[in-house]
Amino acid sequence: MFMPELKVPVHHFSRRSINFAREIAVMAVINRTPDSFYDAGSTFGLDAAVSSALQAVQAGAHWVDIGGVPFSPGPELPWQEEAERIVPVIRAVREHSDVVISADTFLPEVAQAAIDAGADAINDTTGLAYPQLAEVVARNNVHLVLTHSLAKPRTIYPHPHYQDVVAEVRDYLEQKVQLALDAGIDASKIIIDPGHDLNKNTRHTLDITANFEAIAALGYPALAAVSNKDFIGETLDLPKPERLVGSMVAATMCIMGGARIIRMHNIVESVQTVRLIEAAQGWRDPAYQIHNMGEVNPPAHPERETSR
Repeated sequence: MFMPELKVPVHHFSRRSINFAREIAVMAVINRTPDSFYDAGSTFGLDAAVSSALQAVQAGAHWVDIGGVPFSPGPELPWQEEAERIVPVIRAVREHSDVVISADTFLPEVAQAAIDAGADAINDTTGLAYPQLAEVVARNNVHLVLTHSLAKPRTIYPHPHYQDVVAEVRDYLEQKVQLALDAGIDASKIIIDPGHDLNKNTRHTLDITANFEAIAALGYPALAAVSNKDFIGETLDLPKPERLVGSMVAATMCIMGGARIIRMHNIVESVQTVRLIEAAQGWRDPAYQIHNMGEVNPPAHPERETSR
């Protein structure tokens, strides 16, 4: 397992801290959009979005990422309408939980509204397409996720081409990190994301997945957003509802390459994946340990055996 030398291992959020030297955070995806990539609008309603977020927390998610506009190409949404979608969710989740909350947005005005509602981080999938966003983050001393993408927000980028996708994504992120630092964002508030599938074809994304250590070696906690994405579907010839196993494998590959945050839809399975890896690394104890610990090897679940 690749262990990146993190510039700042322990990151402090408003109500909790995460030691990325010994913890892998599960980020739950909550979309208040009628046309979201995976859930097709099932959490567009306010109550549904809040309920889904709190269920994710109950299932063990460390972080919830709340968005009001998809990455995919489409018409521009006025910032006021985007804010109206995510701010009530952020406010409700913050009222009920100490979980880390991020707003998935690239607009400075939406970012400020989200921070005012209780967001700990801004997840910008455009790599600071709007430089003023960095100023908002710095002024409020919150976290920023810097993601690799090439297109202007919500526009098509046809036939993306790279000579060396891993090296070019790494260089891009390094440049964006410097922009963030120059804007006054502290190194302890920066997270990087190579942007699986964002302006990349399946071969590009597979190469990033297999060589994730090159991204993690930049020294900032690296996020892998692999859940149910098209590179899994195209590789395995599977529709979105059948990509769970592929998602867990891709997440595991990235974690073994140094990823410290995984952005996922299937939280129960993702938390189990992370906990097993952490236990194998010696970062957490097993839930219990009785196998081969006594004179007789008991059944794995004695309470289930006796209830039959």
